[in-house]
Amino acid sequence: MENITNGPASTSRKAKSSELFLLLFSGVAAFLTYFCMYAFRKPFAAASFSDISGWEFILDYKTALIISQVLGYAFSKIIGIKVVSELRPLQRGRLLILLVLASHLALVAFALIPAPYNVAMLFLNGFPLGMVWGLVFSYLEGRRLTEALGAILCVSLIVSSGAVKAVAAYLMLEWNVSELWMPAAVGILFLPGLLLSTFSLSRIPQPSQADIRARKQRVPMTTEMRWNFVGETNLGLLALIMTYVFLTAFRDFTDNFAAELWQALGHDEAPHIFLTSTLPVALVVLGSLALLIFVRNNYRALQLNQLLVAAGGAACIASTLAFEAGIISGAAWMIAINIGLYIGYVPFNCLLFERLVACTKSLGNAGFVIYLADSSGYIGSIGVMLYKTFAQPDLNWLEFTLQFSYVTGFVCILLMLFSLLFFHRLRRKQSSRSGLATSPA
Repeated sequence: MENITNGPASTSRKAKSSELFLLLFSGVAAFLTYFCMYAFRKPFAAASFSDISGWEFILDYKTALIISQVLGYAFSKIIGIKVVSELRPLQRGRLLILLVLASHLALVAFALIPAPYNVAMLFLNGFPLGMVWGLVFSYLEGRRLTEALGAILCVSLIVSSGAVKAVAAYLMLEWNVSELWMPAAVGILFLPGLLLSTFSLSRIPQPSQADIRARKQRVPMTTEMRWNFVGETNLGLLALIMTYVFLTAFRDFTDNFAAELWQALGHDEAPHIFLTSTLPVALVVLGSLALLIFVRNNYRALQLNQLLVAAGGAACIASTLAFEAGIISGAAWMIAINIGLYIGYVPFNCLLFERLVACTKSLGNAGFVIYLADSSGYIGSIGVMLYKTFAQPDLNWLEFTLQFSYVTGFVCILLMLFSLLFFHRLRRKQSSRSGLATSPA
């Protein structure tokens, strides 16, 4: 009996139990950390700031706030290309907490400094938060369970913004918190959860030898290593980044102006709509991404990720056509375009680049590629808002979103087809070189 208990079956059960515990513990810790971060980033988007006086510039006050914060975010992403890719494990937790606390101080200053001079505080709020994603994902990458962990983390991308905006709207409607103090108040509510979840993240063990064999060792990158990676992936990586620029800009626009879009669709008096509309999106996207967990071959998984992004673009086009034809309601359209958007957007934030790094010969980590794409994406987001303000000032939020969904959808389809072809050719070239290297003289 003792031999049976300690045999191979028992060892296998223990290993599976250990993996399940790691998945749940790590996934929940990562989800809650990034979820709580959004309480310091997105609550201000729930307010319209229509009563702010003293702002006489060509930009409206809320657009100026969004551009200010996104500028801070973009600068942070540019710096993060180096900082996150070079960061060592022991430095992550402390830096993460310091960055979020700095962003909250900026929200307090936003409430204390008279409008419109407080616009600059949103820059100081966005700047430290731009590195949080890379810090959180660095705990999860390079593992056999990275897809599952990444999928759990990415759900926070979908539901957290809506959840904190719902809390923000509730504080303003039920507790009469002013629009200027509301962002700092929301941050205070989520601060204990952030501290606890960050501490939990720091307890996650490093990748095992089995993880390293399956996904390649992830190491801090030098400048030479970063250039080697870019040189190996070149045009394929460029196509991926350009796709991500459009997805980021579309996601930022629909997220930042969600209040205006729901108002245009007749749902302006229901704070819960911010959260309830994201739940079906999270379920569909999580279900789609979960299928990739079972694909062991890194190159096949990379191809499936690219096809998933193209499918997301097609969903944006199809749902917008259905809405304009009167086939679906405005609420159904908002849910549908967000499903298409996040099916395309989410893979870039962990799954697609995780597999891309595993496929390449260059040593490195996914954080570098994510921040290379992110820095470009947020610059594109600023460009779209400036384009809307100066080139399309008479186009309302809803009409602009309809046009933008078509453009983003076609970009996703065309550039993903190009990147699929590029990496297919690169794979064949690498295979032929490998064959030549191992063939007898």
